[in-house]
Amino acid sequence: MKSVYVTGPDQNEWVEVEEPTVGANDVLLRVRACGICGSDAFYSHNGGIPPRLGATPLGHEPAAEVAQIGANVTGIAVGDHVVIDTMRFTDGLLGSGGAQGALTPLVLVQDYAPNTQLRVIPSDIPWHVAALNEPMAVAHHAVNRSGAQAGDKAVIFGAGPIGLGALLSLKSKGVAHVVVVDIVPRRLEKALAIGADAVIDSSQEDVGARLIELQGGVMDALGRGERADTDVYIDAAGVGAVVQTALSSAKHRAVLTIPAVHKSPVQLDLGEILMSEVDIRMSMGYPTEIFEVTDAIIANPEKYALIVSDVLPFERALEALELAKTPGAAEKVVVTFD
Repeated sequence: MKSVYVTGPDQNEWVEVEEPTVGANDVLLRVRACGICGSDAFYSHNGGIPPRLGATPLGHEPAAEVAQIGANVTGIAVGDHVVIDTMRFTDGLLGSGGAQGALTPLVLVQDYAPNTQLRVIPSDIPWHVAALNEPMAVAHHAVNRSGAQAGDKAVIFGAGPIGLGALLSLKSKGVAHVVVVDIVPRRLEKALAIGADAVIDSSQEDVGARLIELQGGVMDALGRGERADTDVYIDAAGVGAVVQTALSSAKHRAVLTIPAVHKSPVQLDLGEILMSEVDIRMSMGYPTEIFEVTDAIIANPEKYALIVSDVLPFERALEALELAKTPGAAEKVVVTFD
């Protein structure tokens, strides 16, 4: 069968691989959809992921149907629709340096453990929406790290998939008012459609001043001036100016959570932010959230569907990878299988 591999720096190719053999404790999955992640472009640019440099299978945002189960497997059945914890495979991280990737028709879950690698979902959830489970877990972890609570006010920088996922997660927690900041009009329009209370085009507006208008203002810790009465800031953009803008606006003991990958160092004036006692929290992956977010997707599939911008068939997977890494070309690309 065909599988998509990184075969060298900036080089993705079709590779013929053997179909998996199902053991007594295994579950064979027929992949039905797989999202393209920004980290796929990172893996490609670097020529793979250690220790598999030069031969790395791609695809770590899958949704699948159970195709076959081993003799000892219980609690799951052929035909079940499932979302997948790609970090719980015994042969390595699926699509992130392990022996398998999900940009291939069949994936083998070796040594299946109930409620560990797979969760069954309703069969009426569209495959391209179910494939959002993994990146939405990343967004949900960022919101959990922020400590956002019902009644809080929050702002998200970046209306890409993670930012929009964070918006939905914040709303699910009862956060009272969420503002989304971006510089692309269509992204801001999508944020409003998904449920943002307001949006800010940071290329046209002063973010700090606009936040005060939208979420109110409070005096800073020394009574020197007004700051936005915003409780939670989430950086889903990965741009240094975002961090600086957030810190210059943050009130006393506000929280800044950063799930974004910053490719360049960010300079901070720690003396300037000392008085605010702002809490900066990094957010990586999804230690517990992979199946927590599934309930939200099941409850609101139509809202999550808005996050997907492009759906391409598996035979165009190489094109999908190029589309996803081209700035401004697409928001969220998902590959689907017949």
